[in-house]
Amino acid sequence: MNSQTTAKDAPAIEPAGTSPATPLGTISGNRGLRIEEPLIFEQDSPGHCGVDLPEPPALALRLGGVAPRGRIGLPGLAEPTVVRHYTRLSRNNYAIDAGFYPLGSCTMKHNPRINEKLARLPGFADLHPLQPLSTVQGALELIDTLAHWLKTLTGMPAVAMSPAAGAHGELCGMMAIRAALDHRADRPRKRVLVPESAHGTNPATAAALGFTVDTIPADARGRVDLDAFKAKLGDPATTDVAAIMLTNPNTCGLFETDIIAIAEAIHQAGAFFYCDGANFNAIVGRVRPADLGVDVMHINLHKTFSTPHGGGGPGSGPVVFSEALAPFIPLPSVVHDRDGFHLVETNDDDGATGLAFGRMKAFHGQMGMFVRALAYAMSHGADGLFQASSDAVLNANYLLARLGSDYSTPFEGPCMHEVLFDDRSLKGSGVTTLDIAKALIDEGYHPMTVYFPLVVHGAMLIEPTETETRAALDQFIAVMKGLAERAKSGHADYFHAAPTLTPRRRLDETAAARKPVLRWKAN
Repeated sequence: MNSQTTAKDAPAIEPAGTSPATPLGTISGNRGLRIEEPLIFEQDSPGHCGVDLPEPPALALRLGGVAPRGRIGLPGLAEPTVVRHYTRLSRNNYAIDAGFYPLGSCTMKHNPRINEKLARLPGFADLHPLQPLSTVQGALELIDTLAHWLKTLTGMPAVAMSPAAGAHGELCGMMAIRAALDHRADRPRKRVLVPESAHGTNPATAAALGFTVDTIPADARGRVDLDAFKAKLGDPATTDVAAIMLTNPNTCGLFETDIIAIAEAIHQAGAFFYCDGANFNAIVGRVRPADLGVDVMHINLHKTFSTPHGGGGPGSGPVVFSEALAPFIPLPSVVHDRDGFHLVETNDDDGATGLAFGRMKAFHGQMGMFVRALAYAMSHGADGLFQASSDAVLNANYLLARLGSDYSTPFEGPCMHEVLFDDRSLKGSGVTTLDIAKALIDEGYHPMTVYFPLVVHGAMLIEPTETETRAALDQFIAVMKGLAERAKSGHADYFHAAPTLTPRRRLDETAAARKPVLRWKAN
């Protein structure tokens, strides 16, 4: 492990060489090709740095009087040692290219290699954001073309391409709503209605913009309680509600069947409908959010259009807008006239509405993600995107049908793109949702999302996506069935010890989170 993130008082973590299956362990601590890897600081060998650097010249400090307090403390290592260290660490990563990645609500789908090939074309890969517009006409055309696809698939007339991620897109959408309300100035509107099963970024975004978050409960079907929603909305003539932030399909993997009624009620009250587009992969090509009454929705390109996911970026979260909100979308935007493509940079530029609330970032978005997303959309075509969303729903319901007798489900009926189980089937076994997740690691799978959504006790949320074959799903199903049988057969100790085949064993995650050790200190 390259960094210490466990608590000092957490239980000892056994290295890979000492497993119940091999009580003596190996002499080296290694297990075959899985090498016992010390921290890079523990491998420090002064005087053996792989690069010779000249002594820096004596220069005046330019840190406002803050003097250096000592050496940085970076380890000195020979080049082969550094290469081996990080290569070994990389082999401990789990990735969609290594196996099935059943995280729910995260859509860990395959990234087609054609996307990567196109993103590496010199005309796209070596662009600079400060190039003259005359030299990037092809790039602007690509952005405009992708924008056209997104507007067509959602039925929306406008799109902001600059937001850098889903949460950034949420901020963008809600800022446009606030700008529209301020421009209208009919009455103060400070309340945002958010279902209790929402992604955590929804209430966080609303609160960050100064809105008051008012939670809407779910009904027995796992959907928004329509009566409770209308009660929260109050009298349309006097309500202080600014918007509702709703995910559809929702985080329980269910389609909000009352969405038309919700949209009609929110609009009658003069408020706006924000849709969290994280689960657009379930309906793309089948349902246009505009037809459901949505005013604004962000699109996670990594979830729906197969651009890389995770790793801290680069990301992209375009936001589509209804006609009512289109004048307020942020700058810059790409426009096309007889002279070619150019950017609207300020509210005074030709083509500007004069009502844009500002900018979301310095430049226009993540070009590499745009190339990959457009490659995905164009290689699939309209019929292919329709098929992809259909297969995503089919795969999730296949898991539901095959595992429904082994694991309990909190809500009746079919699901959409992800299937949700709870821990009632484990009652009395001594085995928890977390234990199932840890045992899955020993089986070679990344665990599903656990304990989310919070409205379901012991939740296990699985999203297979459309990119998994039936054979891959059958293998996963066999493992899940086997774990369920083992849990109900009195083998709780097996689960409590899991994982046993990883480079490190189970640790006290609560203590590690509350008392992390983030800095290495020499003994």
